[in-house]
Amino acid sequence: MEFGVEQIDKLISAEIPSFENDPHYYAYVEEFMVHGPCGISYPSSPCMSNGRCSKHFPKRFLDVTTFDEEGYPAYRRRDNGRVIMKNGIPLDNRYVVPHNRYLLMKYGCHINVEWCNQSRSIKYLFKYVNKGQDRITTTFMESGMDGNENNIDEVKLYYDCRYISSCEAIWRIFGFDIQFKDPSVERLGFHFENEQSVVFSEFEPLDIMLDRKTAHQSKFLGWMDANKKYLQGRDLIYSEFPTKFVWKEGCWQLRKKKFAIGRLFHIAPGSGELYYLRCMLNIVRGATSYEEIRTVNGIQHATFRDACFALGLLDDDKEYIDGIIEASFWASTDCLRKLFVTLLSSESISRPNFVWDSCWKFLSEDVLYKQRRLSNNPDLMLDDDQIKNFALVEIDKLLVNVGRSLRNFDGIPYPSSEYFQCSFDRMINEELSYDRVALSKDIMNFTSKFTDEQRHVFDIIMLSVNSSIGGMFFVYGYGGTGKTFLWKSLSAAIRSKGEIVLNVASSGIASLLLPGGRTAHSRFKIPINPNEDSTCNINQGSELALLIQRAKLIIWDEAPMTHKYCIEALDKSLRDIMRNVTESSMELPFGGKTVVFCGDFRQILPVVPKGSRQDIVNATINSSYLWKSCKVLRLTKNMRLFGIASAEEASKLKEFSKWIASIGDGVVGDSNDGYANINIPSDLLLKVDGDPLRTIVSSTYPNYMNHGELSSHLHDRAILAPTLDMVDL
Repeated sequence: MEFGVEQIDKLISAEIPSFENDPHYYAYVEEFMVHGPCGISYPSSPCMSNGRCSKHFPKRFLDVTTFDEEGYPAYRRRDNGRVIMKNGIPLDNRYVVPHNRYLLMKYGCHINVEWCNQSRSIKYLFKYVNKGQDRITTTFMESGMDGNENNIDEVKLYYDCRYISSCEAIWRIFGFDIQFKDPSVERLGFHFENEQSVVFSEFEPLDIMLDRKTAHQSKFLGWMDANKKYLQGRDLIYSEFPTKFVWKEGCWQLRKKKFAIGRLFHIAPGSGELYYLRCMLNIVRGATSYEEIRTVNGIQHATFRDACFALGLLDDDKEYIDGIIEASFWASTDCLRKLFVTLLSSESISRPNFVWDSCWKFLSEDVLYKQRRLSNNPDLMLDDDQIKNFALVEIDKLLVNVGRSLRNFDGIPYPSSEYFQCSFDRMINEELSYDRVALSKDIMNFTSKFTDEQRHVFDIIMLSVNSSIGGMFFVYGYGGTGKTFLWKSLSAAIRSKGEIVLNVASSGIASLLLPGGRTAHSRFKIPINPNEDSTCNINQGSELALLIQRAKLIIWDEAPMTHKYCIEALDKSLRDIMRNVTESSMELPFGGKTVVFCGDFRQILPVVPKGSRQDIVNATINSSYLWKSCKVLRLTKNMRLFGIASAEEASKLKEFSKWIASIGDGVVGDSNDGYANINIPSDLLLKVDGDPLRTIVSSTYPNYMNHGELSSHLHDRAILAPTLDMVDL
């Protein structure tokens, strides 16, 4: 990090000079602030002669300084009589001698300048610069109404804040530069032919936006224009251009001093021609047009991808073709299509059309059989074009499940409309393909088993669904209170009327317990590593957007284990998607949809890598801006107690569940500040009689202790992995 003259001017904003008692001091400073420092940046300084400082220094300084042999003022601190003892040696003010002559001449005062030459200091410097903003953890403590000071809700009381000191605040208020880079870095954008990115306001008139000069200017187009004009840039690739040219006044001009480093924007391989254009820009030098970029060895190619292939930048995809052919000997055609979709979605194939043309017969072997069965015509005959279209329809259906389409891959033909079932109806039809009669019977059976708490929650959510007023709810209950049973009831009640419910969960295992369940990331295309500005990858007007618009209810199970940014990303996306349905969607949580979250904060919280307690608390759903709009509904009755006929067993289970819940609530044990000693009841412990390991085995596997019973017990079983090491293999 380097500081120029302007930065030093800002840093030295409140000098504490050694001449502070001199009445002429501020006149000296004013003189040098006007005429500049001696000999370095301002050759016209009054003391300059032939490029160096002369003996003819302004007279007003002659009474306070003497000069050394090189013409610079000889300076030492004054002997003001103040002395300190250091290791038995008396030291006065004159012993403080490190100074910078440039700063001394400029400001007329002594400034300490020291060089830190220890590696530990350098390590600390870079660690400090890259550590991010200063943070502070704040807790607000309050006593309960009963006077119990240990009644603390950490979720509500912990705040993770950014700390800005007074000096940093002033620095930002005055707009001083925060950092400097040497050399500078030019961010070089580029765009496809006749397609240039334009940033404009949502309410800005189109004609005004098109009239802006910047709408027709870009560094990329300027690069091709500069290559027509300057010979100096003909031997440079695009990223090297800033080393000899500077972007000024809307065009590239020859650089007169210093240099800069060019950096191209990242483009994902799935971006199509734009990605291949970026690859070519790392090879082609001095291009003056798009056609010249696509020209390789005198041959102009039709696409940038073909040009990349001609240069040898892309693979020939032979290994993928061989993989599909090899799998065709043992895998079904449906599995082969899934393999092909996996290769497409992973963006591993360089030329998807070439792979399709080479393998289409293996990917469509079952088409004729399926069409004969559907048409009930065993003599049905199809030509190659018909078979290809039916196979492409099946491939496109698989691509839709991963958020893609055949339209995203250049070169692969898209099926004709007569073969292709409208994709906008497919996802909706899947969510409507439930037996409504059977569901009507199920809902009558479910509601008859409701507790009063479940009935209350069910009625509130159904009121929100039927009235279309929307709302955000959180059903809070520990394991065994019947949350999954309630979701099945709500799903059956809505689907029996021909409406749509979207059931999602934070984990794959939890989603299997929900009827028609999916993971939240899979259903709503939530980013894997979201941030506070993230949104879901759902395009307005897409089939998923239409499905969400039709949905009456969204249920999200195990929500506390999901980072709040995932839920906020869904909120922002739903507000945008519902604009075509609800005018006030941008002001309503989740665009006015009824969304129900559930879970138990005492079980699993979001995982924050290397995060502290306050980081984890700050990542939970109840730390989100959405929580103020959420209505919390509670389930406290353990449903498992109702299925036990024995009153004694029910009492034991009730006592055990109460004890487990009290541990989660933090009311068991000594003074609880996050760590407490818990006494486990004696009836839950095994009484050790000799060998502890033998006691555990005999209690867990009583049949294994008798060799006769063990042989019969293992007769119909197999040991898959005798040790954990084998499991890892």
